[in-house]
Amino acid sequence: MIAVTGATGYVGGRTAAYVAERRTPLRLVVRDPSRAPGLDAEVRQASSYGAAGEMRAALEGVRTLFLVPAEESEDRVDQHRAAIDAAVAAGVRHLVYLSFVAASPDTTFTLGRHHWATEEHVRATGVPFTFLRMNLYLDFLPRMVVDDVIAGPAGDGRAAWVARDDVAAVAAAVLTGEGHEGRTYDVTGREALSMTDVAARLSERLGRTIAYKDETLEEAWESRAAYGAPDWLVEAWVSTYTAIANGDLERVSDSVRRLTGREPRTLRDIDLT
Repeated sequence: MIAVTGATGYVGGRTAAYVAERRTPLRLVVRDPSRAPGLDAEVRQASSYGAAGEMRAALEGVRTLFLVPAEESEDRVDQHRAAIDAAVAAGVRHLVYLSFVAASPDTTFTLGRHHWATEEHVRATGVPFTFLRMNLYLDFLPRMVVDDVIAGPAGDGRAAWVARDDVAAVAAAVLTGEGHEGRTYDVTGREALSMTDVAARLSERLGRTIAYKDETLEEAWESRAAYGAPDWLVEAWVSTYTAIANGDLERVSDSVRRLTGREPRTLRDIDLT
């Protein structure tokens, strides 16, 4: 039995669909069963990762768990720890966690530190694990365009943006395959693009001119603080760009091709609607 969390979201849902295609016993762990995708799968409810008793009950009888990160919050790591402990208590024997490239205790992208702390907790359980360290989502690039401008302090740095569907395909391959315990895979696109490159590709796809503005840190903080978000979240948004500038996200891996047998999608391939 394979369990997939976050199945009402894109990556969790697509991963579950790929697993279902393989006719593997599948369980979806969701907050709202009415929103679960219509797959040949059991559906169990847990109101949150922090609801330890609910998570344990939802994971009884599961061998392999795909843990999609919780929604961004100040207590995100605590939620992850509770879900992991519940999985161990339920007898899960393989933990597959969707992490982030360059995860470390002091990585530039502040949310990457949450992923590192989660990885460390998984390691401490002693349960066999696999970490899928994704890069930034290729699909989100159009959302960065405001009034035909992408603005952020990324400088000339590059990121190996990856399509969400490619992340899901890799996750399904690991969940249903063998020999992945103890492995960490960077999951990236096939090329590393600067924000100037991204603006040029989007201009080509959208049929209008998209420009990149290299903001200062002060400009980036001011523009994003206007949304009224808490400081920790503003810092996370800004650090996405500074991580690109630092080169933390530029490494290109072959995990998508090697694990799925297909080439990663590019910005020319994905639906921009």
